[in-house]
Amino acid sequence: PSPNCPLGTCNEVRTGGCVIMYGAADPGLYPVYSSSNSPDGASEHKRPEGQTWVPGKRKRLNLVGIAVNILIPPFFFAGIFWALAFQLRYNWPSWAWSTVVLGLAVTGTSFLVNRFSKGREMQPMWYRFFTMAMFAGVVLGSIAGDYIYKNIMEAALDFRNLNSYPAVDPSRQKGQQLMDAGRIFFADGTHLELSKSMGFQNFEEYCVAPIVKGGDQLDSYDFWAVGVGCCDNPRKEFRCGEYNNPHAISGLRFLDEGKRPFFRLAVQQAEAAYGIRARHPLFFTWTQDPLAIVSAQVAQAYRLFFYGILSYFVLNLFFVIVAIVGFAKIGHFGHA
Repeated sequence: PSPNCPLGTCNEVRTGGCVIMYGAADPGLYPVYSSSNSPDGASEHKRPEGQTWVPGKRKRLNLVGIAVNILIPPFFFAGIFWALAFQLRYNWPSWAWSTVVLGLAVTGTSFLVNRFSKGREMQPMWYRFFTMAMFAGVVLGSIAGDYIYKNIMEAALDFRNLNSYPAVDPSRQKGQQLMDAGRIFFADGTHLELSKSMGFQNFEEYCVAPIVKGGDQLDSYDFWAVGVGCCDNPRKEFRCGEYNNPHAISGLRFLDEGKRPFFRLAVQQAEAAYGIRARHPLFFTWTQDPLAIVSAQVAQAYRLFFYGILSYFVLNLFFVIVAIVGFAKIGHFGHA
């Protein structure tokens, strides 16, 4: 017994001039890392199994944990982003969403391993960091992929599956004959009848103008150029798409289901205002080259995809560096 160690409360061992005390009630409650003299007289520090840092002045990085956290979460982010944004989701949606399930499964496994290790061997905090990084990657990848698909790629892929019709004469052909049209190349002499344009206001201005050939009034105006917020001017003139391009005689089908009812209301207003009829109206973006618009949409989607991957990788790398610095400070006190 000693003044610092009352009888029956702890054991005291002297080795190499260093006193090590172990509590009798729970020897593992206060782990003390001893310093013993090695044969060459140097002090040797031992690192407990599973600990991120060696206690003392010299600290060893867990290079495997760092590499895994730098590479794996961005990999899952990119995979989920791609699966939900592009062709895979269009053709096999269940396979695309299975990548999200896989990402969540990996996240859950990491969480359970962290909890289990925490109760036994105090495994590195990289498990916890990996769980958070994976969860962020799965959620952000799902949101980004879903946004790109719904706002860009779904319509672009639809255009590729719909039919293309050349030399369509709006004065002779009816909308009911071309319900599966994705791209229409109108006959020479086709133009916009701007004098019969109309706008419907519902938070935004939904603008329509009939596509005609010749100057005679048609039995049914079934082809309409449309746009949003492009006729909100004092004279309510239609200024949508390539309305002022003399070489524009083509239309790209407008497929946004959320906006088409408002274009239909604008057409109904035009029918009432100008005494015309539109039995089966089809809505198009007026342009010279519909294929160029589709290609530009696909290019924009891939641009956003690569920017998203780069942004997430840089953000994740930043937090890994912050974690390294934080774990280094924790290392001064023992377990990470």
